[in-house]
Amino acid sequence: MGLEGYGSRTALEIAKEALEGGVTLLQLREKEAPLREVLRQGKLLRDLCRSYKVPFVVNDRVDVAILLEADGVHVGQDDIPGLEARKLLGEDKIVGISAGTMEEAEWAVSQGADYLGVGAVYATSTKKDAGEAIGTGLIRQISERWSIPMVGIGGIQHDNAVQVIQAGADGVAVVSAITRATNPREAALEFAKKVSRNH
Repeated sequence: MGLEGYGSRTALEIAKEALEGGVTLLQLREKEAPLREVLRQGKLLRDLCRSYKVPFVVNDRVDVAILLEADGVHVGQDDIPGLEARKLLGEDKIVGISAGTMEEAEWAVSQGADYLGVGAVYATSTKKDAGEAIGTGLIRQISERWSIPMVGIGGIQHDNAVQVIQAGADGVAVVSAITRATNPREAALEFAKKVSRNH
């Protein structure tokens, strides 16, 4: 999630409701805000996650992850390689890597990824560089080849989350379906139920 709120809620309030609803990992993904603000609000989000005993990771920025003492980082194919990220972060930190093809998945596995973010499964407007929607086939292919944990990313809503899990994903990464929901807690809870029932 980013640092902007939605409606009358701040990002911190949305995050709290999402965690109450059963979110199992929170990612800080902020491309626009000044670094000082990212660090200020990032610390608040990190502390909130710690109070719920939920991992807190930073998207792309290993330097920000280090400064925030985050639990890890999630990087794309064009970001710092996973092996280098781990050298900087330490062996005990989480390194997630995005993959949109089998070749990218193979590279991510070779980089020692702790989990893969596979997609964009469906069309999404949240992540501008997500590329074309690829459906659930790649998740199925990866699950048949490796036992690495996977989350489906991109365009996932309540009405298509089950297909992602049934294809072999261990979870789903969502942004707008929770952050822009009238009730983020209930939205998160509904995703949690769909994942647990179909996993």
